[in-house]
Amino acid sequence: MSIADLRQVYEKSVLLESSLAASPLEQFSTWFDEAVKAGVVEPNAMTLATADAEGRPSARIVLLKGLDDKGLVFFTNYQSRKGGELAARPYASLLFFWPALERQVRVEGRVEKVSAKESDTYFESRPLGSRIGAWASPQSQPITRDELEARTRQLTESLGEQPARPPHWGGYRLLPDRVEFWQGRPSRLHDRLVYQRDEQGHWQVSRLAP
Repeated sequence: MSIADLRQVYEKSVLLESSLAASPLEQFSTWFDEAVKAGVVEPNAMTLATADAEGRPSARIVLLKGLDDKGLVFFTNYQSRKGGELAARPYASLLFFWPALERQVRVEGRVEKVSAKESDTYFESRPLGSRIGAWASPQSQPITRDELEARTRQLTESLGEQPARPPHWGGYRLLPDRVEFWQGRPSRLHDRLVYQRDEQGHWQVSRLAP
């Protein structure tokens, strides 16, 4: 079978304006809970797309680690490629794909760093190995496997059981201004409903052609 012949029929659900929550974050929370209940593997995995100062895009999978009435939170090395791109252009796009439910969610908006306290709280909740790893990995920089493992061994010995959060590591919060919910439908006539903020900051909902 050729790649062109790979197809999936979408017919599990529908998405109507009458069923939407008042805000996109409330609607996202509902869909996220349904993905968890459906047993989706890593339902918090999301594609994060950023762009550098010249507008060249890059994308990678990161994990959603917080959701509140302001936005969606993830954590990373501030000196990584994504960190540099967000410093140059503090806007990003997130994409969640839950194939078991035939759903996607696209989130766009401005990105800001979370508070040091919020980063500290999450860092302290991580397994010890992950905390050591945040110190050991010069993320996005060239390194050999031997060098990485040697750094990890040395820092495991020197940092002890309660390493502090590295100053170059912490969280970001994406503050959405556009959120699209996509529900697969038969014959590729999918449901696409998008929330977008108007000039007064109110959410407006519209349906997009599939």
